[in-house]
Amino acid sequence: MLDSKENFALLGEVDVRLSVELGRTSMKLKDVLALGEDSVVILERLVDEPLDVMVNGKLIAKAEIVSEGGRFGMKIVELAGRPKAPVEAAA
Repeated sequence: MLDSKENFALLGEVDVRLSVELGRTSMKLKDVLALGEDSVVILERLVDEPLDVMVNGKLIAKAEIVSEGGRFGMKIVELAGRPKAPVEAAA
């Protein structure tokens, strides 16, 4: 029988789908069909709000977008289920 550490090591090799959600909105199908190259769709997220990081559709963290070597990346700012670290007041 495998112990919990060995079980976790086995699970560590499982492929999962990681996605980052920039925002979302609801639209009528006729409006989606009318979208063109210069269309703008307003999302229900403010510019300074962290993005949702999901694994297989389940929220696991919040992140900020970063640029590294000409590519997009993300910086994890909060893990789901863990309280945010308190912000210390400047003296």
